[in-house]
Amino acid sequence: MNIGFIGLGIMGESMCENIIKKHDGKVFVFDVMREKTEKLASLGAVGCENALEVARNSDIVITMVPKSEHSRAVCEEILPAMKAGKIYIDMSTIDPSVSVELSKRVKATGAQFADAPVVKSKPAAIAGTLGIYVGCDEDLFETVRPVLGFMGSNIIRMGGNGMGLVMKICHNTLVAEIQNGVNETLALASRCGIGADAFKTAISYGGGQNFYLDGQAEKIRDRDWTTAFSLENMNKDLGICAALSEEKGFPMPGMENARAVYAKGMEHGIGKEDFRATYKIVNGEVG
Repeated sequence: MNIGFIGLGIMGESMCENIIKKHDGKVFVFDVMREKTEKLASLGAVGCENALEVARNSDIVITMVPKSEHSRAVCEEILPAMKAGKIYIDMSTIDPSVSVELSKRVKATGAQFADAPVVKSKPAAIAGTLGIYVGCDEDLFETVRPVLGFMGSNIIRMGGNGMGLVMKICHNTLVAEIQNGVNETLALASRCGIGADAFKTAISYGGGQNFYLDGQAEKIRDRDWTTAFSLENMNKDLGICAALSEEKGFPMPGMENARAVYAKGMEHGIGKEDFRATYKIVNGEVG
């Protein structure tokens, strides 16, 4: 079985590396930045000139691109190569309705489709311990699960096409709301003379302990905004959540509050920094 991987960015690069290391068959790769394709080829993959070449040579095609419009463009390009017996897994975080639209187009060729967005960031992508939320038919889930296992250690089917993405958007929105609470209380504690280390330790003694603070406190303390997951990507996800909440007629004031912080970050040009850089906004350092 040959696997194709399209989109070798911050996350896709390491996800694909794990497939190369763990998969017995060939891995065909492509990224719009040629040097990324060449890097993965140097690790044992077969570099391709375009996405269509990847799809023609692969039994399972995996895509990991930034936005809905990119998923649409890739799908349009590779659709002529899709047919019965092939599987298309889009691991991008995009609008669920767009993913459902793409699933219908892919299935019309006789191929199968799954959305499988990931949670956690670069270190987990390197370690192959990502969480993966899957939206697909039950039978297909059992087929793709071993391939997803090359990249993740916690894999769960959330329902049919689009449902993996619904769960991913809910997850990221919760992270953003927790993050906003951490930012506000840490900034207040700092103004009162409590440092980040003592704050983190004290929070761990009670019910406020959370994964975000445990993983990010030292980097916030050290003013390290090196990107593992960008502010602009989380801003995109909150925009998708806002559309979902409007579609369902369900107001989410906590989400809107976090979204306003991200909007300010985008306005002031720090979208490429890590999403923890929202601390600078809440703390009054930006804008």
